[in-house]
Amino acid sequence: MAQVEATTERIIAADAETVFDALADYAGTRKKLLPEHFSEYEVREGGDGEGTLVHWKLQATSKRVRDCLLEVSEPTDGELVEKDRNSSMVTTWRVTPAGEGKSKAVVTTVWNGAGGIGGFFERTFAPKGLGRIYDSVLENLATEVER
Repeated sequence: MAQVEATTERIIAADAETVFDALADYAGTRKKLLPEHFSEYEVREGGDGEGTLVHWKLQATSKRVRDCLLEVSEPTDGELVEKDRNSSMVTTWRVTPAGEGKSKAVVTTVWNGAGGIGGFFERTFAPKGLGRIYDSVLENLATEVER
């Protein structure tokens, strides 16, 4: 099994603290940022960053749906890590300053991919598809905080 990785980033016209706070607000803002690929969103514990437990279903393709139960941690300033209890998937959000009144948001998801020919196709196509999904999340995030 090879590790599969998808990374997406965006410069947002808002300070890093504002962007991070919006991402960490699972009880409010985060649900508004999710495109149609996400369903059954539910905060089960917490709701603001560290200690949050959140559930959703992620439909990456018409045939592939992941049931995600994510534990949220904040290992360093400006970083949110979502570890899926149902799989090897880990998503890390990093928000850093990027000049006057701007920030850079980077989202990276890694998981243990399948082996064989299925794994080849997963490593080839899944990062692009997940990248498009998270690009939509970052676009929605920018729209939300740049108001």
